[in-house]
Amino acid sequence: MELREYFQSYKDYFWEWATDDDVAETSGYAVNNLIYFPKIKAAVAYRPYIIEVLNELQLQGWPPFGSLLLALYATQDGYTNMDALISELAVYPSREETQELLSEATEFLEKLQQLDRKYKTKQNRIVLFQTVFSQNRIGVSAKNAEQLYKRYLKIPHLLGESANKLPFNYEAFRKDIRTLAYANRRFSTVQDIIDQMKGFISEPEIEDEVIENELTTDGGKDFIEQLTEDPKTFHVGSLIKRIWSGLKIPMRHLSPGEQPIGGIADMTNKGDLHRMLLSEFANDDEIFMSRIANNEALYIQREIPPEENIFERIILIDTSLKNWGTPKVLAFASAIAVIKHPKAHSDCRVFTLGQTNTAISLNTIQEVIENLNLVSPVLDVADALQQFLEKEHTQKDLEIFFITNQENLNSLHLQKVIHDNRDRLKFLVTTSSDGELNFYKHHKGTRKHIQKIILALKELWENPPQRKNVASESTSYGKKTDLPLNYPILFPTPINKIATFLYEGEFFILSAKKQLLKTYLSDNYYNKDHYSLHKTYRGCEVMIEDISVKPKGQFALAKNKKQEFILCQYQPDKRLISKLNLNTKEYSDLNLSGKGIHHHHQLIYFNKNFYLWHEKASWIEEINIEGNISLENVKNDKEIQKNISKVTTEIERLSNGGNKILSNINFVGINPQNNLMMSKFELYRGFHDALALRKNRNGATILAEKNKNKFMFSEGSEIISDSRGMLTFNSSNKNIPVFYISTSIEGFLAMATKTEFSGSEYYLPENTLLKVKTSEEMYHTYLEAFINQILEYGTEN
Repeated sequence: MELREYFQSYKDYFWEWATDDDVAETSGYAVNNLIYFPKIKAAVAYRPYIIEVLNELQLQGWPPFGSLLLALYATQDGYTNMDALISELAVYPSREETQELLSEATEFLEKLQQLDRKYKTKQNRIVLFQTVFSQNRIGVSAKNAEQLYKRYLKIPHLLGESANKLPFNYEAFRKDIRTLAYANRRFSTVQDIIDQMKGFISEPEIEDEVIENELTTDGGKDFIEQLTEDPKTFHVGSLIKRIWSGLKIPMRHLSPGEQPIGGIADMTNKGDLHRMLLSEFANDDEIFMSRIANNEALYIQREIPPEENIFERIILIDTSLKNWGTPKVLAFASAIAVIKHPKAHSDCRVFTLGQTNTAISLNTIQEVIENLNLVSPVLDVADALQQFLEKEHTQKDLEIFFITNQENLNSLHLQKVIHDNRDRLKFLVTTSSDGELNFYKHHKGTRKHIQKIILALKELWENPPQRKNVASESTSYGKKTDLPLNYPILFPTPINKIATFLYEGEFFILSAKKQLLKTYLSDNYYNKDHYSLHKTYRGCEVMIEDISVKPKGQFALAKNKKQEFILCQYQPDKRLISKLNLNTKEYSDLNLSGKGIHHHHQLIYFNKNFYLWHEKASWIEEINIEGNISLENVKNDKEIQKNISKVTTEIERLSNGGNKILSNINFVGINPQNNLMMSKFELYRGFHDALALRKNRNGATILAEKNKNKFMFSEGSEIISDSRGMLTFNSSNKNIPVFYISTSIEGFLAMATKTEFSGSEYYLPENTLLKVKTSEEMYHTYLEAFINQILEYGTEN
């Protein structure tokens, strides 16, 4: 997403950019400095404060801009006309589904308004926004938010393009209210928000489940802990936190903010006593203390937060023969300590210097292991350092670290290169075989010794982790339990998708886990009272797994004469068109360079062929489905446009069909309420005994032993976890048949055996012979019996 797109305003929308000429601007961009709700004539917030809030939300990602503005207005300190705002929002919905979302969104805004004032002022207001938007998956990811924030700091006037209103965008409105609607489902009461805020302040809550975001997943352990626990990286990992404890290198560079200019603009209701206006001391004691306590007293010189300098940090590691062994371990530990420091927010790149310079990454255990083994046959890296500084990196906003062995500084050649480039080399770090680190800083042409860190290597390296023998690996860390391709009930449809398709009336999804999924939509549901939220959306079944495809470009799906799935991919940036037979794995591609195909052409499927199509093109490229890939120039067909419109309309119906899946389960147990626990969640009976997941606030009385994806209780019962969103229950009591329960964090769940089903129709296959039963009946017959078996014969922890 571009910066302009995030802040974009629309005609006849509930908010717009406005300009307050009386407000000074440090950025030099004084227009469009205010957000205004024109229909209800209300000012919401000035741009500097909005940017400050977005800065605080960077680490968790940004919600849609309209959602944030509505939350800002609902938490305003003073009069708010919520009735008028809600009436204004009610004008936009045009679909039944959106009306339901708006009802939930307005309910959530009312909850925010009902919060006590202390939760909506000063830093608590920031914590409130961090809390309510902490699980947002609709807006901008944390990585993109950081990039957009930096771009704004460099070019603030880009917001001028966003202030030029575009025609009303229904999808933007839908995202704005959908975010608030989802927050309303998370916080059923005002007290829930307060409780979560308190938890957020004392100990940020970390989700146990793996939420796929931008096609990556995070491990359960801290990276430094992983380094320490791996025998191959233990010596590096064990040093990092000790280096952190003594490191004095600034992780963030702050420059002075706006200076006071005098006059009314420099008065505030916050400040130090020595900056209080003399007129305040003329009040009698009671009034004076009251004005201070209520933040009504006036001070001179407003508080301006310092501005963060945006720079890029580069670390150069010496890999010459003299930097081998312990000095090299210290060098890599120092580099990782700088890169992974909790307060480090700047971009950082790492290069190794030897005969030449090579860019490396230190983000995974394997990368650290591989790069620790790099060694160059040269005695010093002066030539590589000189080449790096002269030819490749001449930007002024760089902060360069050079890490080498203390003995290498005896080289006159290296000394000269460092001295000649002392204005470019910000920091020099030297290592030694006895564990001594020295940090130097170049400032105004001179080298200054900042600090010395002496690492007690013998103590730190005293107890390295032992390599697990084959026997222990086969028992404690044995083979992962095999999982079926599908179950009697459907999987929850994942939120993250690479592409969606409509082929011959059937819906397919290419998921972020590289699976081809089949789903469907329906307006029929058997229990209106319970499951109206899922009256159209359905779960999915897996057609094919482990698809070898890069998640970029455009995709189209079809079947050949043998009814095998053919996935066509078009990458305009590489000018490459390819086909992959998902069943046989046969692959063919074709380079389009020199064929005169405009990059705006779109990959589509129509009438037994793929096409590179454009609405205004007279001739288009036809791509065969059978055999190796080939192109044929054919005349454009008007029927294609009609078909695309129909397909686009149908696929848009899938846009809200994704569910958050509890995919990474660390432990399973039973809590004092005799409910099944899975990581931080418990399985409980909700409305009309319908199963659902909620946060568990109790410890476990009985815990299962984990072996990969299988959890075994002491009396023999087992639960097998499937990260795609399913649990399999195998009781030690053979009178209880195998049954299955879905693991979606949102909405009601489903339970099934191979013959019976209960719960949300969302999980019911389109063509099924399962006999539908009530949730209460299935719960008592299967899940309750499963738990009672464990309680009666199992061992408490």
